[in-house]
Amino acid sequence: MNSSNEIVQDKKTADAFANSWNNLPSGSIYTEDQFTDWMMPLERKDIEGKRVLELGCGNGSLMSHMVSWNPSYLEGVDLGDSVLSAESNLRKTNYKNWKVTKGDLTEYRSAGFDVVYCIGVIHHLKVPEKGFESVIKNTKRGGRFHVWVYAREGNSIIVYFVDPIRKVVSHLPWWFTKYFVATPLVVPYYLYAKFLSLFKRNSLLEKLPLYEYSLWISKREFAFFRHVAFDQLVTPQTAYIKKEVIESWLNSCSGIDKTSTYIIMRNGNSWKFGGRVKI
Repeated sequence: MNSSNEIVQDKKTADAFANSWNNLPSGSIYTEDQFTDWMMPLERKDIEGKRVLELGCGNGSLMSHMVSWNPSYLEGVDLGDSVLSAESNLRKTNYKNWKVTKGDLTEYRSAGFDVVYCIGVIHHLKVPEKGFESVIKNTKRGGRFHVWVYAREGNSIIVYFVDPIRKVVSHLPWWFTKYFVATPLVVPYYLYAKFLSLFKRNSLLEKLPLYEYSLWISKREFAFFRHVAFDQLVTPQTAYIKKEVIESWLNSCSGIDKTSTYIIMRNGNSWKFGGRVKI
């Protein structure tokens, strides 16, 4: 069970993100290509006809794409009031067999899903490992799980320059952080990323900070840059997780089929990892 302090801290984080998600235009903020990139190596064939769970669903931006892969049932869980936006966004799809549950993802338990995924959430929990444990506990025998987290590797500039700002401004009103901190702060990075995109795969530039990530995000408009910056700054807690920590999670869980696991670096500054639960 979570301690009272962990619950309070995770609730503060969920409330902060709810302010972010509930003040966005309706629909998914992600493109189909971004969704596909986050989910790989999972593909449509792994989802179609399966019962699928997203832990930490936010405003349903990923669920809105997931429905196009035709799961037999799709459920999202989130602790914050962003579930209101998620329900609104899911109603606008043609998919009918879905549910959004308001609850603590670390405490949520089910009879087991064929596929459980958790994208961009575990690293914001007071105890990230408990989020991972919940992913496994909600995956049925023989089922698949998939997680994405911020990496410690490749994020030095964020850890040393952006995170100290987050520790201060996350205590301020969300609107102040979004419009008076995140907006001006992200302008030079927006220009930096757009500049790098003009010289794709230039060997002289590849060692610059956040190179791979900058090429990825450079395809998007300024509003998305600001959303990402705001997400970085609004949360009361963020962890940047080393590969060796992920390896220890996967290796220490006896219920995981060790032959099925994978750890993939994404955009030079984050980790995708997953596998199967033993039959």
